[in-house]
Amino acid sequence: MATFAGRATRSAVPAPFSIAVLLWLLILGSAPALQASDQQAAAIAVTDFRGKELVLQRPASRIVCLIESALSGLYMLGAEGRVVGISRNVYTEGVNRYYASLDDRIRNKELPAPGNWDFINLESVVSLRPDLVILWSEQTEAIESLEQRGIPVYGVFLRRLEDVYREITALGLLTGSQDRAADLIRYAKQSLDRVRERLRSDPSDQRPGIYYMWAQGPLETSCGQSTVDDLITLAGARNVCASIPREHLVVNMETVLSWDPDVIVMWYNTRLDPEGLAKEGQWQGVAAVRNGRVHELPDVFLCDLWTLKFPYAVWMVAKWSHPELFRDVDLQRKKEEVLNFLYHGKLQDP
Repeated sequence: MATFAGRATRSAVPAPFSIAVLLWLLILGSAPALQASDQQAAAIAVTDFRGKELVLQRPASRIVCLIESALSGLYMLGAEGRVVGISRNVYTEGVNRYYASLDDRIRNKELPAPGNWDFINLESVVSLRPDLVILWSEQTEAIESLEQRGIPVYGVFLRRLEDVYREITALGLLTGSQDRAADLIRYAKQSLDRVRERLRSDPSDQRPGIYYMWAQGPLETSCGQSTVDDLITLAGARNVCASIPREHLVVNMETVLSWDPDVIVMWYNTRLDPEGLAKEGQWQGVAAVRNGRVHELPDVFLCDLWTLKFPYAVWMVAKWSHPELFRDVDLQRKKEEVLNFLYHGKLQDP
């Protein structure tokens, strides 16, 4: 009988040969288990914003992304080569010139655009043979139809800054770019930490009140528990309607006058600018207008609050809110720094 610990054996076969055979049999016997273990280790599991777990056996190689902010994240990750379909908005809105500078396929209009956040051509999406589709989580009918066809869907719904971090982490895993995702998040958090450090040096601890104005209309704003509220708070200011837990709220002029904000921050608006607002009689009773403290964020791509360009918007609002503390901050240089890191130095500001 042969034994394993080098003991004497009664076998007629030389001991070294017996050990070699036994080892080989052990390897053969364990091969299926090792293979299954490798496959299990390779599986990628993430939970989307619907709370549904999504499992891929390997990083996605054919992605249809119909949310522009998520598409921006894929380019930040260096995963744009995996994208085979994009949102129509990329071809029709002001973001086009930026993506065209990043990707010749978009410049030449070669990437299919089978839908956007509110419309999807399912047949066109399926024809692209995606192994991952990224949609708004509220597009429930489209998601159900795609999943019934066996196409994995990552549903997105961003409410706060933490959701942006969560999304880029998931996209990093789904594309095999998790190290880059970690670097991107670290960069964003470090940038915000530098803003906090400056704010700590303010002995007065004054937080100016900000009224945020959407482009849909001067009386449309965002209040507490929103991405805009995160923006204002991180910039060392106070959202004048923070006590109202609403992502979007339409108010009346009397309410704005009662809030009497120190600063007004306008989302990029092609119809109304700070000078135009100052000419409107009803707004001249607001402290921010009387004191010339009305500011407009640059175009949507540059300060998309649902991407990791978020810190650039925070630096701007912080400088507008605390001009003395941020006097030395050159916002043009800050923009170049942010874009250079996030887009691998490939993005040229058109």
